[in-house]
Parts: sequence; structure tokens; C-alpha cells
Amino acid sequence: MDALNSRSGVAAPDRWAGGKRRSARWNKLVETVVSLKRRPFVFAALLVFFGLYYYRPEDFIQPLGYIPMAKVAGILGFVALLAGTMGAEKLTVPRAIKILWLLLLQETFCIPTALWPGGAFATVFGRFGKGVVVAMLIGMVVVTIGELRKLLWIQASAVTVVTVLSIAMRNYGDEGRLAGIQNSILANPNDLAINIAITFPLALAFMLYARGVKKLIWALGLGFLCLGVVLTASRSGLLALITSIIVCVWEYGIRGKRRHLVVITAVVFILGFSAAVTNARYRARVESIVNGDVEGQGKSAAASIKARKALLKLSVVTALTHPLLGIGPGCFQLMADAGWKVAHNAYTELASEAGIPALILFLAALGAAFKNIVQIRKSPHYLNDPEFRLFTQALWAGLAAYLTGSFFASTEYNLYPYYVIGYTCAMVRIASLPLAAKSEKRKSAAFSRFGYAGGNSR
Repeated sequence: MDALNSRSGVAAPDRWAGGKRRSARWNKLVETVVSLKRRPFVFAALLVFFGLYYYRPEDFIQPLGYIPMAKVAGILGFVALLAGTMGAEKLTVPRAIKILWLLLLQETFCIPTALWPGGAFATVFGRFGKGVVVAMLIGMVVVTIGELRKLLWIQASAVTVVTVLSIAMRNYGDEGRLAGIQNSILANPNDLAINIAITFPLALAFMLYARGVKKLIWALGLGFLCLGVVLTASRSGLLALITSIIVCVWEYGIRGKRRHLVVITAVVFILGFSAAVTNARYRARVESIVNGDVEGQGKSAAASIKARKALLKLSVVTALTHPLLGIGPGCFQLMADAGWKVAHNAYTELASEAGIPALILFLAALGAAFKNIVQIRKSPHYLNDPEFRLFTQALWAGLAAYLTGSFFASTEYNLYPYYVIGYTCAMVRIASLPLAAKSEKRKSAAFSRFGYAGGNSR
């Protein structure tokens, strides 16, 4: 009978309709599971990526040195991005992240015409591409101040620990400049100094929000961060740190009405300035910022700044003669007469390597991050949540520090500036959530324990 009905076409529609309903229910169940499980997994992958990038355990645990941790971190970020795009929710990409994807596309177009296509490919997808992916993950996945705090803590603690250990182990290079103990970008004195300048306001925010012993630990860390910049003898790092401190004093001290912070900063500045001027070599490097004919100890400070001026001029000329596609990402080093020298200016080097459109997109992404800060300042979260306000001020200071330091260092392919852009996108998303709903969640002990305890709960 069933066979007859099936052949006659009577029962088949019913079975088809039932199968379709079961399929719809199954798809809905899958979407629900994905939407519930997706974000914790993605955020966990993001935490692992941050830990691997900043702490680099393979530099301290020898067996891990045989594992390509950088590739592992990159795969984690890519898998997290794929997982983050799954689920029932509509994916909303912040404007700043869209600009970064356009910048990645522009740099991709530059690969075939590059002076060294293989090197350009490695620069775009091995370095810059990871920054875009992680920035998007931060802006897309982080939805609570507790989650943001975890990422910022990893960055602040890692840079502080590396600085302290580098000083303690007297890790000075051939020129007597402090370098990071890791085999990463922090090993370069200039990159270490700029990272310190960007991280300084984050560490200050954690100190201001901490209590008891934690406040003392962060205060000591801030002292080591300042000392680290001086010991790197990095002019770009010094200017970036000064910018960071000025913004912090204005935001935390003057606008935040923490008069003691202004007094402490003034005292520390006087002591630090007095100590710096007693070092002839460091004084010569600082004076060479405005006076190129000052001689330092060992290597001539005048020769250093003269070489940088020549590289800066070369990068500008290269950008003007290759305005659309440049000479290829990572290929400016092939143009220098001395060989493998960077332009020491993120903006002119990017323009020379990826064209004027890339420079415009880069500036637009940074501008979008500043617009995010302006938007965040108008939110109820900024007005009513002290922790949220502290992190907002810290990111504003970090962005200002990066803008200053990047005029004197080639940082356009490093990940840390794009992390800051991602942080601002995440804070915009957090600020868009109703503050009342957030406060209701804080009433739950479970939510409070796992990161929802913020400024209003203290």
C-alpha cells in the first residue's frame, strides 16, 4: 500500500514536507548551537593568539622552539575568524576594519609588480594580513569590558615583563642600547621603545584602577617602562613616550582631577631629565633630534640623523615616482644604497612601497580609530563606568603616542597599531549596549566572576 501510494505520488509530498520540517528544525538547532558556542571559542583563540604573540614562550622554553609558534598563532587567528563569521547573527564590520581590508587589498595588488614579489607576498600575508585579521576579531568578538580587560592586560603585562627582564639581564646590543630579550620585534630597541610608549597608558590605567599590592606592582612597572625607553636610547620612542605622558597627565590628572598624579609626574620628569643630561651619549642622541651636528659617544649622532634624512628623502621620491602601486610591500630596503635600510617613517615608507592610495587608507584607518574615541566619549558607559573611561583615555593616549613614534620608525607592518584600532572598535560595540542591561548582568555572581565586574561594582 505504501509502495502504491508512493508510486501514485500521494504519500510522497507528506514525507517530503515532514523531511523538510525536520531539516529546518535541525538547521535551526545547529545555528543555535553555533551561536551559543562560537564566540567563547573565538575569544579563547584570540586570547591564545595574544599570549603567543606577546609572551613568545618558545623564546624561554627550548622544546617549544621546534614548533613554528608564529604559524600556529596565525592559524589560530584565521580559524577564529572563520568561526566568528558563522552563526545566526548578522556580521557587522566596523568602518575602521573595512578600511584595513581595503588596505590589504591595495597591498595585494602591489605584489605582482613588486621589485621582489616573494618578499612582498610574505610581507602582506605573513605580517600585515595577521594584523587585519586580529583587528577584525577584536572588534567583532569582544563585547564586554571584562573581555577587553583581559586582552589589554596581556599586552600591558607582557611588555612590562619583557622590559623589566631586559633591564635586569642587561640585554644591551653592540651600540649599548637596551633591546628586548625576545626574538621578536621587541628585540629591536626602537620597536621596544614605541611599544613601551603605547603600553604606558594601559599600565597606568591598570594602576589607577587597582588596589593594594597590585597598585604598587603596576607603579613599579611604570617606572621600569620609563627607564626602558631611556636605556633604548630611541629618539622615536622618547618622543612617543613624551606624547603619551602629556595626554595621560591631561586626561587622568587635569581632567580626571587627580592632582597628585600631576605632581608625581612633574617630580619624576625632573629627576629623569636630570639623570638623562648626565649621560653624554644619550644627551647627544636627544639633541640630534633638533641639531644634527652633535656628536655622541661611539657612533656619531650626526651621521645617524644624516642617514635617516637621506632615507626619508629617498622614500618620498620613490613614492612620487611610483604613486599607484609603489615598489612592493617590504621592498624599500632594496632601494637603500647601504642595503636593507628602512625609511624610519611609517607613512612615507608605506607610500613608497604600496602607493599613495595605501597611505590614504592607512591614515583613514587611524582617523576612524580617533573617531571611535570621540564616539565612545559621548556614551553613558564613558560617563558612568570608571574602568571603561580609564581604558578609553588609555587608548587615546596610545594612539597619540603611535602617531608620534611612527613619524620616526617604520611600523606599518607590525601588528600592535592594528590591535589599538581593533580595541577602539570593540569599545564602540561595548558602548552601544544598554548600560542598564550591563548593570543587571553584574548582579549575577557568575557573570561578575568571569569578567563583568567593572567600575560601577567597586
